[in-house]
Amino acid sequence: MATTPTKLLTVEEFEKIPDPPGGRYELHHGELFEVANPFQPHVRAQWQLRRLLDEAAGDSGVVTNEMPYCPLPEYESWRADVAYISKARWDGIERWLQGAPELVAEVLSASNTAAEILDKEQTCLENGALQFWVLDTNRRQVKVSTHDGRAVTYKSGQHIPLFFAPDATIAVDAIFA
Repeated sequence: MATTPTKLLTVEEFEKIPDPPGGRYELHHGELFEVANPFQPHVRAQWQLRRLLDEAAGDSGVVTNEMPYCPLPEYESWRADVAYISKARWDGIERWLQGAPELVAEVLSASNTAAEILDKEQTCLENGALQFWVLDTNRRQVKVSTHDGRAVTYKSGQHIPLFFAPDATIAVDAIFA
């Protein structure tokens, strides 16, 4: 739920605001946005995807949950449910990752709107992400959008190829196991 600020907040101002009880804040287009703590299906999908990506990534990069990043300077401070970041970019982070991680994965929650997810997808793909994944725990499927405008939805029985690990794939069923 977005609050109505009297002016746009900057990342610098945002850093001074404590998180609310039972959740956290993100900064979306200069507006404070409250994000509730996720339920177990969401957490389980995050954990499982992180584990699978980390295994495939090896030393090529870092895979983490709740990765803070600034997809655009000044008015944006988000967290990726799961992110892959190349080793070179990871080593270069001083305070915040500037731009989006190479792979951003978001697990759908009941509070997400289609407009919010589309905005995140477009912003990330225009600012450093090579892929943006949307995991739907109810349908047990993963939509993978790429920076060149393509999108493929992977379902049970299918495997998602990984751009950072040649010849490696992740089974959709393994994500939702």
